[in-house]
Amino acid sequence: MSQDAPIEASLDKLGTLTLRLSGRFDMSVSCIRCGSAHIMLSQGAKTLRYEDHGLEEWDSSLVATLYDLERRARELGAKIEREALPERLCELLEMAAIPGNQAGHQPKPPHGLVRGIGTLTTEAWMEFLRFLEFSGNTTLSFLDLIRGRSKMRWRDFWALMQNVSVEALPIVALISFLVGIIIAFLGAVVLRRFGAEFAISYLVGYGILREMGAIMTGVIMSGRTGAAFAAQLGSMKVSEEIDALQTLGISPNEFLVLPRMITLVLMMPVLTVFADLVGIIGGYIVAVAMMGVPSGQFFTGLDFVAGPNDFLLGLFKSVVFGVLIATSGCMKGMQCKASADAVGVAATKAVVLSITLLIFANAIIDWAAAHFNI
Repeated sequence: MSQDAPIEASLDKLGTLTLRLSGRFDMSVSCIRCGSAHIMLSQGAKTLRYEDHGLEEWDSSLVATLYDLERRARELGAKIEREALPERLCELLEMAAIPGNQAGHQPKPPHGLVRGIGTLTTEAWMEFLRFLEFSGNTTLSFLDLIRGRSKMRWRDFWALMQNVSVEALPIVALISFLVGIIIAFLGAVVLRRFGAEFAISYLVGYGILREMGAIMTGVIMSGRTGAAFAAQLGSMKVSEEIDALQTLGISPNEFLVLPRMITLVLMMPVLTVFADLVGIIGGYIVAVAMMGVPSGQFFTGLDFVAGPNDFLLGLFKSVVFGVLIATSGCMKGMQCKASADAVGVAATKAVVLSITLLIFANAIIDWAAAHFNI
């Protein structure tokens, strides 16, 4: 056996592929490819067996070569016999093997139902605790702002306010207008059967002012602004800008989170009022232009069914939604990990969390309003 061929392969009639190891195997001969061994494996080898014919010195290149052969053998369902290999070489092959593909390794049994429920419950509880911690830190930063001890930059505050308010008007107007039209059409299909088309204004006014205006604005801002907050802060976390602020003794909550929180909470009621107006206009067009409802009757019915309580309830919801959206977006951005895809993951989690909390909060507010007959 020459040193130029430290590995020789042969396949017998019983399907046993024998690899004979000899001489010296290191980086100087690592370019040797065991092409014939791979071919023999593909020809129906049932067993991969090693023979030591005076193997002298070897390094990691031998481990890599044998690991590649064994990986191919496992893919083809062949058995592996390592009895002739040095003990240290066997240990390194075991360490290099993928856990799910190790010889004799049994896959882990799937988690049971109880264990899965427990894991999800624990994760939800930890997420709730992180949410409370982040909300508490933000509240303390807001108290420092009131006392005049905050390091928030007002220039950033006004830039964020423009982004949250004026630049968000087109998409809010479009969605609200379409929602108003949809609600009117939905009511028309049912009310026309009873000859009560005039009641479309009841449905539009009550639905828009009390529910859909605030909810649709919240959903829009979750996808637009909440995700943007998470992406911005996540990018800062990845580039270590937030660590730099902490090194300088500047609180990231005061410098980054607080202006975003305040702007969104202040602008959500304004956007909700705008959405209410545009949504009612959409319902008005359907009722008057398509259903033949007199214009005066539409506004009279609107004033009859929708009162100040409905309008104020929608505004209250918008404030709560603003807090939840800003908190979710900023929290997920601050929790972003330092990896290539972490920013996108943080933005996705922010949208999912904010919409979930938004719907949950809306259900609680509606329950309280019904309980107190508001």
